[in-house]
Amino acid sequence: MERIERISGNIVDIVKQRIYPATLTVSEGRISRIAEEPQTYEHYIIPGFIDAHIHIESSMLTPSEFARAAVIHGTVGAVCDPHEIANVMGTDGVGYMIEDGASVPFRFLWGAPSCVPATSFETAGARIDADQMKELFEEKRAGFLSEVMNVPGVLQGNPDLMAKINLAKSFAVPIDGHAPGLRGEGLKRYIGAGISTDHECISYSEAL
Repeated sequence: MERIERISGNIVDIVKQRIYPATLTVSEGRISRIAEEPQTYEHYIIPGFIDAHIHIESSMLTPSEFARAAVIHGTVGAVCDPHEIANVMGTDGVGYMIEDGASVPFRFLWGAPSCVPATSFETAGARIDADQMKELFEEKRAGFLSEVMNVPGVLQGNPDLMAKINLAKSFAVPIDGHAPGLRGEGLKRYIGAGISTDHECISYSEAL
């Protein structure tokens, strides 16, 4: 039997930039109808925030504890790059983060870390190659290739890094970038490799 709930309040419509009283009909966990009403309410219903880029490990919390702290401020989901724990524990660390995050009603989207270790000079304890990354994509534990911070590796066609990028392309998942300050021909080549986003910039004009 279909589970239906109704929730009333002042709807904050971000897209149309208006606030209006209404009742939401929720069918099986999804909004199926919004009925505008003449009366007003004391409380407001707003979309949840989604953190577009975060390393949960930097909070010094497990994913489940991070969710407990974030959700009370309106954040209901996060796009996560677990490369910090991966630098130490490899795919076992990534698996731990995914499993712990799945224990709470918070939407985590996990990436497959592209640069573990971050540079060839690091000896943090782990390495993730294209074969290990393939398992994360095949098992649908990772939904994108995490920030490709090795910009020189992309521009120089580093075989190991390009294998990971091409693997992500074969699974049709987004490839996240990390190339602050890159401009001109270098930026064209970086984008041409298949990188479609970048969460970091150093100026307003660069962001545009």
